[in-house]
Amino acid sequence: MRGAGRPGGRGSGGAGPRPEILVAPDSFKGTFTATEAAGAIARGLRGGGLDAVELPVADGGEGTMDVLTRGLDAERRTVEVTGPLGEPTEAAFALLADGATAIVETAQASGLGLVAEGERDAYAASTRGTGELIAAAAQAGAATVLITVGGSATTDGGAGALEALDEAGVSPRLEVLCDVRTVWEDAPRVFGPQKGADSDTVRRLEQRLEELRAASPRDPRGVPMTGAAGGLSGGLWAHRGAKLLAGAAHVLSAIGFDRQMREAAFVVTGEGGLDRQSLQGKVVGELATRCRQAGVACHAVVGRNQLGPFEARILDLESVTEATTLEELEAAGRALAGAI
Repeated sequence: MRGAGRPGGRGSGGAGPRPEILVAPDSFKGTFTATEAAGAIARGLRGGGLDAVELPVADGGEGTMDVLTRGLDAERRTVEVTGPLGEPTEAAFALLADGATAIVETAQASGLGLVAEGERDAYAASTRGTGELIAAAAQAGAATVLITVGGSATTDGGAGALEALDEAGVSPRLEVLCDVRTVWEDAPRVFGPQKGADSDTVRRLEQRLEELRAASPRDPRGVPMTGAAGGLSGGLWAHRGAKLLAGAAHVLSAIGFDRQMREAAFVVTGEGGLDRQSLQGKVVGELATRCRQAGVACHAVVGRNQLGPFEARILDLESVTEATTLEELEAAGRALAGAI
């Protein structure tokens, strides 16, 4: 783990009034939200005598709907849908002010967080509830539905969601925000174990995805991002012509990150873990790249730093600090302020 470094770095500017610090973390999944993380880091910076602007960010996973609708006149609607293991559950979608665009978060209806750890069943878990949520958004008037697909409990290739959409008879334009670039055929091996799959179940999941692929109008194999949410993105791409988008890049652009980043003395980002995946479209990697290209220093506060020396050089972060509680996040912010 690198030390606090020099907070000003490349983007510190010269003499005169210091611009505000931009605090732009993702959620620390399973621990606290992006908004909570941003607030804690910002409190530390302010406690150290600096001004801070909070800008929670997301990569297409859990919490993305809240980030995208923050400050917007969006209406949240709650409906009852089928949970990942068939149980009824309440889930929300957001209808934007134009009434023609909705945001659906897969984690709300088919999320891993909805299943107790001892009950995880990667083979039985279904995306049907996500399909029902998309259908509800379309029936509410949305012509375009933006679907965030991270954090699912499922590896059904989107079969459940497609079945629900067919039954509802709706055909909105679909745009899918993906938090990984994993291809269709790799989804069981990469994500199955965290969803409760042992080696035998991984092989069964691979066989099922192959059968689904063979029956699809388009072949999702080898296409980046088709493996997100256990193939939900690929199923929607193959059967419904969904547009697949890199989640972190889309969110940062949508919330005006670049403009605020260029006005900042430096940026503080963060997420639960920093590893090789961070180079493949995750928030810290995307955000650090934008900062590097703009000549603005970027610091990271993360739950766990697993970057090797080579990956660390690629990201070129000014510093990486580990913090696992809100108190530690606040302390990290204060330490960054004190290092100036």
